Amino acid sequence: MLLALLVAAFVVVALLSEELIPRVGELWERRRAGRTPLQGIAYDPGRERRAEQRARTLLQSCVNEEEWAMYRDLGFIRVWGAESAGPASTGDTRGAAYAYLIYPHKAIIAYLAQTHRLLNEYCVTFPDETRPYGSARLPDSDDVLAKWMALTGDEQRLISTANMHLPGRQLDPARVKRDLWRLSQWERARMRDAARSAGKPGKDGQGTDATPRIDAAG
Repeated sequence: MLLALLVAAFVVVALLSEELIPRVGELWERRRAGRTPLQGIAYDPGRERRAEQRARTLLQSCVNEEEWAMYRDLGFIRVWGAESAGPASTGDTRGAAYAYLIYPHKAIIAYLAQTHRLLNEYCVTFPDETRPYGSARLPDSDDVLAKWMALTGDEQRLISTANMHLPGRQLDPARVKRDLWRLSQWERARMRDAARSAGKPGKDGQGTDATPRIDAAG
């Protein structure tokens, strides 16, 4: 009886092995294939750097000269709110202009331009759906450009669909305050440079912005 059971068990194992072994091998090959790059695509360690260089070129071609210089020098871009024409000039903070700071892969920060009071963080993401492997994140400059286009194109839609949080969830408020101070110093330096350029003497010894002399004798 025992011998008959052993023979039956051996036959069952033999039959199952004919079905299981090929399937196990197939699963193993699939697992190995999932760990390797797609066929015909070799990993390029410089791909991200070149993608970022292309993204910076595209960003520079889309934003204005001041915004590009701001991003190049400070690492973020300020975008005025739709109801803001620029910094508020009155002492009433209730009517102060508001603006946003755009960082790469960070929340968009809304603040009052006159007082630098932080208002909200707006979390939005723009994944890179075209990449065949690696991270789904866009290059830094592409992420900034996507946020810039969304804010300048349809501010209310972006704000209404973004996840809104109080300041401090993603970005340290002290860092943002420091960046706002850096921005103010940067703008003052640009104004001084512009004033010096406007006052440089031309070939005739006069400033480039000097008005023509009028002969009193007429």
